[in-house]
Amino acid sequence: MNIGVLALQGAVAEHIRMIEKAGGTGVAVKRTEQLAEIDGIIIPGGESTTIGKLMRTYQFIDALREFSRQGKPLFGTCAGLIVLAKHIAGQEEAHLGLMDIQVARNAFGRQRESFETDLDIKGIDRDVRAVFIRAPLIEQVGEGVEVLATYRDQIVAARQGHLLAASFHPELTDDERMHAYFLDMVREMKQEGSPC
Repeated sequence: MNIGVLALQGAVAEHIRMIEKAGGTGVAVKRTEQLAEIDGIIIPGGESTTIGKLMRTYQFIDALREFSRQGKPLFGTCAGLIVLAKHIAGQEEAHLGLMDIQVARNAFGRQRESFETDLDIKGIDRDVRAVFIRAPLIEQVGEGVEVLATYRDQIVAARQGHLLAASFHPELTDDERMHAYFLDMVREMKQEGSPC
């Protein structure tokens, strides 16, 4: 399976390392034409406003919406979660607007409030290592959204069909289970989409 990492900003090499540790092939995606060659894509952390601007500059908004319409999985981590969300608190316009969630930017505070913790993640396991850096928070979820993990009763990971979102940075640990979960999603979607 070829898994893309949107290479406009963020920890691209780290995500590719974790994809490969989990058994996939990681591809840095810099051009929309590459979307035809991949089975799923990760939108990494960084600064969501900057990522949104770059996505508009390089025509990724419509291209990724079409990618999603084809049922191909997308995984947003930290700022990538914000990019996937339909609603961003205090902001009129969303970026991709695909996932039925409302998010709050920098909900866990500034850089100095960054921390690591272990999470119980539904469908994965206990003690999944998570790094929070100026992390967003999922404030509300729509009907079709499954909450996968909480931290202090606040939602930090969720799934809606072929869309996966996490407030934290799974790529900054040695724990590949979150990436393995995404690879399983990609595998499921490929099987569902394949002819009988």
